[in-house]
Amino acid sequence: MLFIQNAQILSCAENDYENGYIQIEGDCIVQVGSMSHCPPPSVTDKVIDAAGLVACPGFVDAHSHAGLMEEILLEPGDDCNELSDPISPQLRASDGINPCDGAFADALSAGVTTAVIGPGSANPIGGTFCAMKTYGSTMEEMLLRDQVAMKISFGENPKQFGRSKGRAPMTRMATAALLRETFTRASRYASSLSRGEDVPYDFKLEALLGVIRGEMPVKCHAHRADDIETALRIAREFHLKVSIEHATEGYKIPTLLSGLPVCVGPMIGDKSKPEIGAASLQNAAVLAQNGAAVAIISDHFENPAALLPLYASLAVRGGLSPKDALLAITATAAQNCGIADLVGSLAKGKRADICLFDRFPLDFSAKLVTLVAGGKKIR
Repeated sequence: MLFIQNAQILSCAENDYENGYIQIEGDCIVQVGSMSHCPPPSVTDKVIDAAGLVACPGFVDAHSHAGLMEEILLEPGDDCNELSDPISPQLRASDGINPCDGAFADALSAGVTTAVIGPGSANPIGGTFCAMKTYGSTMEEMLLRDQVAMKISFGENPKQFGRSKGRAPMTRMATAALLRETFTRASRYASSLSRGEDVPYDFKLEALLGVIRGEMPVKCHAHRADDIETALRIAREFHLKVSIEHATEGYKIPTLLSGLPVCVGPMIGDKSKPEIGAASLQNAAVLAQNGAAVAIISDHFENPAALLPLYASLAVRGGLSPKDALLAITATAAQNCGIADLVGSLAKGKRADICLFDRFPLDFSAKLVTLVAGGKKIR
């Protein structure tokens, strides 16, 4: 057993504790509570005295390309976008990630213990995201859950794919049409299978069955308000479970995003890209105030994953409450990605990924003093 004692605990779950303990067995949390109810450790148990420290869950980056777009590119391009085919739902990010990429160690050093990693946005349908630990050395060690969401894209990026390769789409209309055509085919394929009909096996359509059946969410790359609306329109037509990614102009249409998962970011950067010209630090706050489930993301390589707490702090500057900002990189981020049963809060049964800071974690001068990852003290 491992005990963390005398910590101020921000559980990102039901209860916080001014003076609490966390009991860990193996790689899981078995109990969280007040020190007044802490069971006495045995002589073989390890104890971390966290007096004066603030405990919170390991941070969750809900949208990243780490390991696909590596820290040092050996040649022009990357493994993030498959440009041979605009419709590629059969691709899995887990097959392209380099688990030895330096981004993982950098992120871990800042308390980011989970990253949800997926293909880029050059394809209208790009393939599936996976959830990974940032610690370990092989995919088998690091993979938390594969195929947690399907990536679909709107706006300028899929158009750039068409222009660079001389293939559709070259307009927003063509992107939407390709998506409708594909989802229509997938719906018919699913219906035929459910009726027991003998239909030719289709690898791409098989990959979309979970999406069509509402079992797998779609992460929709959409910056501009009109692209967000197109994503929501197509989601309604095909009854898709949807998350809006980036949502740079979400603050312009906040009521449309009420009750939906929204992953906001990158938070830092110039406005050279037309779609982010109207970026605002108030975006996350406006969306949260209107009922969206807001996560803050790095979109690594666009912003370094190791600075995820900083991006949450910037959202606080924009009006998001400190509590909601912490949730945006812990519990809400995990919930948005369908992995809240594994990570994102300090609660019984969750993975023992725990940060101990010398003050509130999103304070600009906060220092990560101790880090427990997978139940082991690594710092």
